[in-house]
Amino acid sequence: MAAAGTIRYWAAAKAAAGTAEEPYSAGTLAEALDAARQRHATRPEFARVLGRCSFLVDGDPVGTRSHETVTLAEGGTVEVLPPFAGG
Repeated sequence: MAAAGTIRYWAAAKAAAGTAEEPYSAGTLAEALDAARQRHATRPEFARVLGRCSFLVDGDPVGTRSHETVTLAEGGTVEVLPPFAGG
């Protein structure tokens, strides 16, 4: 079942998406990211950056979990975090 929430892009992901945030309607993180890739298909840098990002779902790190197994909640937030330089 699809849930509605918000995807927030940070740093290089924000630049590649051309927006700071957008809504999602998806049941899993994989579905939300697939839809985002389709929405930004005219921005080839987006898919490349997304492939290097880490993700937080409602504040919890996804880590190495398969994106197909990460369920999204109604009103939830997905944070898209590209690798950051420095410390």
